[in-house]
Amino acid sequence: MGDIIDKFLSIFKAVSAIPRCSKHEEAIGEWLTGWAKAYKLKFKRDEVGNILIKVPATAGYEKSKTVILQGHMDMVCEKNPDSDHNFSTDPIIPIVDGDWLRADNTTLGADNGVAIALALMMVEENKPHPPLELFFTVDEETGLTGAKELQPGFLEGRILLNLDSEGEGKFTIGCAGGKHIIIDLPLEYESASEASSFLQLNISGLLGGHSGVDINKNRAAAVKLLARTLYILKEEFSFNIAAISGGTAHNAISRDAVCTICIYPEDQEKIEESLLNIKDTFLHEYTEVESGLEITSQTVPAILEILTESSTLQAINLLLALPHGVAAMSQNIPGLVETSCNMAIAEIENRNLHILTSIRSSVGSRVEALGGRIVAMAELAGAGIHVSKGYPAWEPNTNSELLKKCVASYQTLFDCKPELLVIHAGLECSVIGEKYPEMEMASFGPTIENAHSPGERLHLPSFQRTWELLTVLLAELQ
Repeated sequence: MGDIIDKFLSIFKAVSAIPRCSKHEEAIGEWLTGWAKAYKLKFKRDEVGNILIKVPATAGYEKSKTVILQGHMDMVCEKNPDSDHNFSTDPIIPIVDGDWLRADNTTLGADNGVAIALALMMVEENKPHPPLELFFTVDEETGLTGAKELQPGFLEGRILLNLDSEGEGKFTIGCAGGKHIIIDLPLEYESASEASSFLQLNISGLLGGHSGVDINKNRAAAVKLLARTLYILKEEFSFNIAAISGGTAHNAISRDAVCTICIYPEDQEKIEESLLNIKDTFLHEYTEVESGLEITSQTVPAILEILTESSTLQAINLLLALPHGVAAMSQNIPGLVETSCNMAIAEIENRNLHILTSIRSSVGSRVEALGGRIVAMAELAGAGIHVSKGYPAWEPNTNSELLKKCVASYQTLFDCKPELLVIHAGLECSVIGEKYPEMEMASFGPTIENAHSPGERLHLPSFQRTWELLTVLLAELQ
């Protein structure tokens, strides 16, 4: 593999052994402060758990400006249905598979464990560098919480390298803003007939993926396919919904969804035949993209209470009507998604249909417009709504001196021009830049595929090149 990859794997495996789902970064935080103590480095931790480790300049760089190396401690915790992995207790075991690093039926956590590894390697490998601040935030994946709670004066540096991009050879210089909308539809219940049967419908085998960067790849969302399935069945059969559960995170396209329905026993065979036809329809629509799609059913024990006919129809209609996917493409940047919506989670709990939807756009007014449309739909259905404060877009600055040095360093190393990107995803740069308007920022990283899904994998040769770029760039920032 080579010394640098071996070094990376050593650090990454140590990080991966520590559970670090979003909102549960205490253990990884303790590990990082322990690492700082071992290297006799000053550090501080703010009230929400963000960590800043100060690294003195190497010889000859003492008068250089401080550079911040930034990433987040948390990871998206997704697993395949047949995995018994417990994210609260079990370590993730990285598996080298040729040129790639992956996990076993779970997310790998390269997003954003690579940032931790890169930052720590700069110290452990003793490469030339200016004064550094290693800045690690909490809860990036569920709401950019660490960045949002960042207080004035916590950071000294005004040059920030965000190590949370996922395509080697590309510099991210801007990103979308967005907000979340939570919908709660009150449900009415009635007692189930003793003569009823209960059928559990399962939609599984979808690719899922990042709700921003993968939203334009024609990947199906399980919660939307479930809504369509129920709508089609309702046209022919009489049934009542008893339970719904689909999706796991606001920034992941839902891969699995489950619904239990109360049916007439004599309809079961025909319903199962209809499910086969519905599956064929979906496979035709998502040819080659979602070849692993499965729609299955099984008889389950009786449930005492079920939704009324009226609430069943309300739930199906709301799930069907709410938008999902690309809403508009950029008029200025070819191929860039401007506005999108991810209907991320749908579940019945506490006698409400709970729906979480996430909006992204590089145009602030489009966030408000799409959000207003969703709120209007929810209100027409009689649902309660909570709209998050949201986060801003990061507007690109193509005249940045930092960006010019990034591009020059890449060209010197690899004899080709890097790509400059504005991405349809949220980066902490947008929030940090709002709090520190004078901050110069750029984001880069190795190639990561299928982030936020169990198919996540890291391209190891691209990590090697990212490391080489980081060391050369820091040596140039005098």
